[in-house]
Amino acid sequence: MLVTGQITPEDALRAINIDIILFLSGMFIVGEALWRSGALLPLSYRVFCCAMNLDSLVLLFIMVAGLLSAILMNDTVAIIGTPFVIHLSRKYGISAKMLLLALAFAVTTGSVMSPIGNPQNLLIAMGSGMEYPFLTFLRYLCIPTLASLLLVYCVVRYAFRKEFSRCVLTHEHEKTVDKSLAKLSLGSLGLIILMIVAKTILCGLARSGPEISLTLIAVAAALPIMLFSPRRSEILWNIDWHTLIFFASMFVLMQGVWDSGVFQSLLNLSSGFFLDIPSIMMLSILFSQIISNVPFVALFLPVLADAASPIEAYLALAAGSTIAGNLLILGAASNIIIIHNAEKQGYSISFMEFAYLGIPLTLSQVMVYVISFGLFP
Repeated sequence: MLVTGQITPEDALRAINIDIILFLSGMFIVGEALWRSGALLPLSYRVFCCAMNLDSLVLLFIMVAGLLSAILMNDTVAIIGTPFVIHLSRKYGISAKMLLLALAFAVTTGSVMSPIGNPQNLLIAMGSGMEYPFLTFLRYLCIPTLASLLLVYCVVRYAFRKEFSRCVLTHEHEKTVDKSLAKLSLGSLGLIILMIVAKTILCGLARSGPEISLTLIAVAAALPIMLFSPRRSEILWNIDWHTLIFFASMFVLMQGVWDSGVFQSLLNLSSGFFLDIPSIMMLSILFSQIISNVPFVALFLPVLADAASPIEAYLALAAGSTIAGNLLILGAASNIIIIHNAEKQGYSISFMEFAYLGIPLTLSQVMVYVISFGLFP
C-alpha cells in the first residue's frame, strides 16, 4: 500500500489505532509476567484440586479459560495457556491435543462477552460509541456465551470420549517459580479486575465519575511490572511483538482498502441487505476465514455507522466475528498463537482436526446467539 501510493505515510500513521496497540502491549506484559513467574501454578492447583475425574477437570478448565479471556483478552490467555495446557497434559497423562482444542475454543468463545475480550470487541466498543460497553456486552452476550462454553465442553467430550474413561485424578501442590515476580503479576491482575469493576460501577451504574479508558487499565496494570521487576527486560523482549506488528500493519492495510471503495462495492452496502442480525453474523463468520476477524471488523464498522445501526447490530458483529475463530484455524489469531507455541514443544493440530470439531461447534453457537438476540432485545 505504501510503495504503490495507495495510502500516504501520514495517513498510514493516522490509521494505526494507538489505543489498541497500547492496550495489547499492556495485556501482553501482564500475561508474560504471570507465566514466567509461575504464579498460575499454585492457583491452578486451588482451582482444579476439586476435580476428581476428567469430566470435571475439562469442564472447569473450559469455564476458567473462557472467563479469563473475557478479562485478559483471548490472545493473552492463549499465550499463557498453551504451556499451561501442555503442563496439565504431562502432569495427568491426558491428551494434549484435546486440551489444546479445548483452550482454543474456550478462549475464543469466552471472549465474546467482554469489550476487552479480544481486539475486534475492543474496536467495536471504541468505534460504536456505546456509552457503557461492559454493561452492554454483559447484558446481551453473557448468557449465550456461558451456554456456548457448555457447547464447547459437549463437543470436546464427544470427540475425545475415549479419553474420559479415567475416573480419578491425583493432584499435587505446585510451587511458584519466582515469588517476587508472582506478587507483582498477581497485583497487576488484581488491578485490572479492580479497574474494570470501578469503570463498570462509576460509568455504568452510577453514570458519573471519571472516565477510565480501556487503554488506561492495561497500561496501569503493566506499570508495576515494568517499574519494579528486575526481569522487566526479559519480559518486554518476550512479549508477542509479531502480533503487535501485525495489528499495526492491519490498520494501515484496512484503511487503504476502505479508501479504495472495493469492500463497499463488493457487498453492495447501499441495499442494507446485510444489516440484519443473522446476516451480520454469517458475513462475519465467512469473511473472517478470508481476511481474519479483526480486519473484517475494521472494514465493517464504518458500514454500520453509515447505516445508523442499532447497538444490537454492533453486538451481533462482535459475536459473529469472534466465534468465527472456532470454525477454522485461520479464523482467529489466538488459534495461530496456540498452535505455534504448541509446535515449539512437539505438539500440533492439523487443519482438518480443527475443522472436524470447529464447524459443528460454530454452527451450534450461531443458533444460540441468534436466538438470544430474539429473546433478550
